[in-house]
Amino acid sequence: MTANSYGFDTLAIHAGQEPDPRTGAVVPPIYQTSTYAQDAVGAPRLGYEYSRSGNPTRDSLQECLAAIEGGRRGLAFASGLAAEDTLLRTVCRPGDHVVIPNDAYGGTFRLFSKVAERWGLDWTAAPLQDIDAVRAAFRPGHTRLIWSETPTNPLLNVNDIAQLAGLAHEYDAMLAVDNTFASPYLQQPIALGADVVIHSTTKYLGGHSDVVGGALITADDGFGDELAFHQNAMGGVNGPFDAWLTLRGIKTLGVRMERHCDNAERIVGYLSEHPAVASVLYPGLDTHPGHEVAAKQMSRFGGMVSFRAAGGPEAAIAICNRAKLFVLAESLGGVESLIEHPGQMTHLSAAGSALEVPADLVRLSVGIETVDDLLADLEQALG
Repeated sequence: MTANSYGFDTLAIHAGQEPDPRTGAVVPPIYQTSTYAQDAVGAPRLGYEYSRSGNPTRDSLQECLAAIEGGRRGLAFASGLAAEDTLLRTVCRPGDHVVIPNDAYGGTFRLFSKVAERWGLDWTAAPLQDIDAVRAAFRPGHTRLIWSETPTNPLLNVNDIAQLAGLAHEYDAMLAVDNTFASPYLQQPIALGADVVIHSTTKYLGGHSDVVGGALITADDGFGDELAFHQNAMGGVNGPFDAWLTLRGIKTLGVRMERHCDNAERIVGYLSEHPAVASVLYPGLDTHPGHEVAAKQMSRFGGMVSFRAAGGPEAAIAICNRAKLFVLAESLGGVESLIEHPGQMTHLSAAGSALEVPADLVRLSVGIETVDDLLADLEQALG
């Protein structure tokens, strides 16, 4: 099944998920096995030998991921960072260089600064919404990858995917886009020129805060084969039950994202008028510097909202602590609404660096609850 033949919601429900040929089960089985009986020496049945190398449940998820992102090959991992690490070590060698966002996710920054750098990989942080700054950060012959998030976590900056792809390809480099915040329902980077898409499937794809996972989706079969080799060689795969949970979540991604967006838009309107809020960061606002680019490459503006507290860092922390219906927790993209203080939670690893986030910043993952209840909780939390 491909995006050319079916709509998004049909792909989300059916791609890679044909009824079980043996029993007719509508939902793909969980193949909870580590190994497989072989028909003869050198003749594994249907190519399955060992579940690190291949598992039918994971294969169903991988086929679905490729279909909903409009890619050629999908690969599933134990976490988003396992997917990121596999991508870096497939594309890069010691001595190579990567351009990353100057407001990257804290875990991504930690991977580059504390792990990949020790392996010999160099990197430069740049504001990816400024194409001239990205070009200035390039080291022709050494830069192998532009690493983009759009919208970014947690400042919700927006990068022009097509523009970045053109620059990367001009220098024979690749563009990787972390599409976690938008989800493939709202944005499809491969159609805009990206070479590979990254997901923390823990977030909107899983959608229920009950599974951790990651994914890579490629625009090219050959590059997909290279990543698949490293996926097996490095071994950071997800288990069959995790793959099954993620598939279950994907089935309702479209309807969930519509409610996430509806609720977020109502909350943004409320926060924009509240005296305890200094500014609201949301790509759907006309005043957002990336609004026009977001409107061009996204179908809607997502369920993530950040704002800066008028009372400063202490006020931001107090707001987080007073919330009741908004659960004080890391992560995002689940059906329940979450609130966090990025500076002391998800982005603590960036403290003291050029990627440190403002101390008065609050990030909301707006869920799919009744929006009036969410607004009432924010009213009491803001004080």
